[in-house]
Amino acid sequence: MKSLKYMMAAGCLLSLGMTSCSDFLDVNVDPDQPTNESALVENRVPWIQRMYMYSAGLANYRTSTIAGVIYTTNGTVGPNCSTWNFAAGLTTSAYQTWYVESASNLNDLYNIAKKENAYHYMAVADVYSALGFMEMLDLYGEIPYTSSLGDSPVPAYDDGKTIYEGCMAKLDEAIELFGKQQPSSAAALSRGDVMNGGDVAKWLKMCYGLKARYMLKLSKKKDLFKPDEILSCLAKGPQSIDDNSVMPCYNDGQDVTDYLYGDPIMTNGNWNCVGYGSTQRISQYYYSLLTNMRGAGVEDPRFTKIVPASMCNIKLKDGKVSHSDWLRSSGVDTHGECTRLKAIGYNSIVAPTYSSKDNVVEYTIADDAARDKFVKDMKKVHEVTEEGNVVKVTYQAGSIYVSSKNYAAAGDTVYVSVRSNSKHTGNKDLADTDTYWYFQSADAMKAGAVGSTGSFQLRSVSDFEIMTYHEACFIKAEVLMRQGKKSEALAAYKAGIKAHLDYMQKKLTQWKSEGYDNPDMLPMDAQKIDDYLNSAAVCQDAAALTMSDIMLQKYVAMGCSLENWNDMRRFNYGAGNVDGFGVVYINYGAGKIEDSKVVYPGFDRSVLFTGNDKLKGTSKNDPTYWPRRWRLPANLELAYNGPQALAVNKHAMDTDIWSYPVWWDCATDAEYESYVK
Repeated sequence: MKSLKYMMAAGCLLSLGMTSCSDFLDVNVDPDQPTNESALVENRVPWIQRMYMYSAGLANYRTSTIAGVIYTTNGTVGPNCSTWNFAAGLTTSAYQTWYVESASNLNDLYNIAKKENAYHYMAVADVYSALGFMEMLDLYGEIPYTSSLGDSPVPAYDDGKTIYEGCMAKLDEAIELFGKQQPSSAAALSRGDVMNGGDVAKWLKMCYGLKARYMLKLSKKKDLFKPDEILSCLAKGPQSIDDNSVMPCYNDGQDVTDYLYGDPIMTNGNWNCVGYGSTQRISQYYYSLLTNMRGAGVEDPRFTKIVPASMCNIKLKDGKVSHSDWLRSSGVDTHGECTRLKAIGYNSIVAPTYSSKDNVVEYTIADDAARDKFVKDMKKVHEVTEEGNVVKVTYQAGSIYVSSKNYAAAGDTVYVSVRSNSKHTGNKDLADTDTYWYFQSADAMKAGAVGSTGSFQLRSVSDFEIMTYHEACFIKAEVLMRQGKKSEALAAYKAGIKAHLDYMQKKLTQWKSEGYDNPDMLPMDAQKIDDYLNSAAVCQDAAALTMSDIMLQKYVAMGCSLENWNDMRRFNYGAGNVDGFGVVYINYGAGKIEDSKVVYPGFDRSVLFTGNDKLKGTSKNDPTYWPRRWRLPANLELAYNGPQALAVNKHAMDTDIWSYPVWWDCATDAEYESYVK
């Protein structure tokens, strides 16, 4: 590991000239020449909060592709979605951004705040230490922790148990510090806190919520799992959506970029990674839960807010869209039959383009049946001519089409990117920030031909979720279910669903009040919400409630979040070897009812799996059959600090380290040690 110096000043050198929330980021004792000694505690916190969000956004994105929420054709991340033949470069960014951009400032914030008796700022340092280092534990298993922020260029590594206990101790101290009254001489927390506006009560609820989240990780450990303590923490955690700790995000045109990757820092961290480019789409697994939860065939009211749409059947008049329909995206099948991906390749979904004039694409199709079907489908919309094996399709002006000459990709227009534009993307000149549409080209924007409406959690102005009431409800439901208290578990499960719907509705209502006319940014129909909550898509009978019901609704609500991957590991994915949670379920990939003992039905290795050297297990019941962690960054840790990594895990450099469970993913310390020693 390279020596980490104080990186905060690099960003603070910028004179931002922002207003409102931006003011937090542009003030120092000397804004033109800040130093580690002169930077005020209230000016350190916003940078730590923003930079942590960036690291967390990277972790959310890349683990969501493993967990089957997001599909991407990104060259580095794409293998996560189906082949699980993980790329080495996958693991660098989240690690680097955490250590360099956030963690390197934590000790200074804590120590300077301590000198000033600014207890609440000390507590904030503790909270972000817990958030960031627990993220690193979740991803990598063993990392430099106790000596990571010192002067050594080769800090020692700690095992997972040490890191976990250290993070929990940080939260306990934060709770104690938030409980103290600061002297009047100390800066009020409201002067530096972008996330909770200095609301100490909300910070305390966040701390207890995080403690509950982290204690839940120990669900496999009979000697350490303490359900009553989790419930006690939840009683002190978020009690309504007003208690949600979320980072507000902006697109005000005066943003600055981070100094490692050049991405804007005021925008949503998930958007920076998922909604920034046009290669990401909703997976079929996630899509099916929004349209067929519990096999009920009921559309979730969140469906049209999460799954994007594009214009289709466009008619032009004087170069402008005079008529169009909305095409709601299909989900990309990555863990079922994968018919489309098998046709060309695991990362082969082709992005469509806008046709400003008539364009002819020629396809050579040797198979008679395939050619006949293709011609029949195309004639429904376009002009088609045939010359032997060659099919010529004329895409009229205004069409959204795929320019590839491979006929198997022609239908990829049904897979709409989750991208939404902002003032800070490479496509910023095409940004209509009154709607947050995505346009494929300048011609498309000029015509008003929308390429994507975007997705709720993934816009630049979406809130970045840190700890929410809906997550707390689902944690409570799981714990109560484990205790056999099914009636109480049902109530918590239903409260979690409603909490997420209420949270989304509140944000959608805010967007409407701000003048956005993007239909996917407008509120849901209240009657549809009530109908859904009372439908068969939501379990209504405590006796029928399953752990799968709870976890699949949590999966939908958490969306692009590292916590979905954490939960999948705790329940061993689709192994069906977690005691007491057998269910009869709908196989969402195949669309049929099957008997099994799984919490995530239909989720298995893809038929496109090629990661045999990464995941060597041959049975679903073998932990090493599934992705369990990331390999350490080769170009940072293994190249510069390899001996220290090997000292705590002798397999740190092995190719199959991806399949080795982290500490909390093991039932006992002995099991954990069998993997690392």
